[in-house]
Amino acid sequence: MFEILGDANTVALIGLIGGIVLGLAARIGRFCTLGAIEDYIYANDDRRLRMWAVAIGVAIAGSHLAIALGWLDPVETAYLAQSWNPIGSIVGGLMFGYGMAISGNCGYGALARLGGGDLRSFVIVLIMGLSAYVVMSGPLAYLRVWIFPVEMNLSEPQSISLLAERMIAIPAWLIGTTTGAALVVFALLSDRLRRTPSQVFWGAAVGLAIVSGWLGTNWVAAHGFEGETVQTHTFAAPLGDTMFYLMTASGTTLSFAVGSVTGVLIGAFLGSWSKGQFRWEACEDPRELKRQIFGAAIMGPGAIIAVGCSVGQGISAFSLLAYSAPVTFLAIFAGAALGLKQLVTGLSFITQR
Repeated sequence: MFEILGDANTVALIGLIGGIVLGLAARIGRFCTLGAIEDYIYANDDRRLRMWAVAIGVAIAGSHLAIALGWLDPVETAYLAQSWNPIGSIVGGLMFGYGMAISGNCGYGALARLGGGDLRSFVIVLIMGLSAYVVMSGPLAYLRVWIFPVEMNLSEPQSISLLAERMIAIPAWLIGTTTGAALVVFALLSDRLRRTPSQVFWGAAVGLAIVSGWLGTNWVAAHGFEGETVQTHTFAAPLGDTMFYLMTASGTTLSFAVGSVTGVLIGAFLGSWSKGQFRWEACEDPRELKRQIFGAAIMGPGAIIAVGCSVGQGISAFSLLAYSAPVTFLAIFAGAALGLKQLVTGLSFITQR
């Protein structure tokens, strides 16, 4: 495969396949971060939150089984290889969640809606990707590192399961698979969720898509020749990566990020088309457009500060039981709840003409 495709194209293909699954899950299974939070707070319906529990549980169990089989080296992943900054997780998570509510979508959700013909989400994708790059490697990168310093190549991976293995000698894979199974069981305690098996299916599919990213990129990193990194799906910096590739394709190569973003768009298109929901939509209200731009501009930096978005920290980092994952996930929830509340009561400084 490497002789035919090369390392970069191989990881891009892996990202594309997983991304298609994620796009289908968003459009057919209605797997959505903000939608799950809205349903829980305002409709007293926790089914989509429990879908997240299924996705996280499957991702944790699958990733730790891969670790046990030697198919995944967690030390090589970005979530565990750098020091955890709790303040960064909280501040970044709050920013991301608040921006997500104000803009009406996270990066993953915006891609899914764009794949269904919603051109309003195109604005969110562009602004979020650009603002993420400004803070990640652009003019504000030095300020970010100064406020939220990052230490790499740690001797002890930043994972709850690996910490427990060192301290109490219980294998990390056993802790992970048990935790993952417990989350899935917890989710399935809901009669309402069990009566909608399609939601269970798509939640599990999302978890497996995350695991496929880990397995595929780890395999390429171990057997390839170009030093590819071990990674899986997230949707903050990859939006900027994709924009950068589209502008410089003649001098750069494909990547997992580009494949993942493209896959979500394709999967979302196929899902919306199969349900007869594809239609072109545009923003006709300048106040709504201003709100979306404002929210997206907050989301991008928030995700970089927190080292991941709702998918990156909420599922991918969770799959490795990274220290940062539960804290960031709760901060995203709190930020989104605040943003939704302010939308209900009115945001005069955003909606004024």
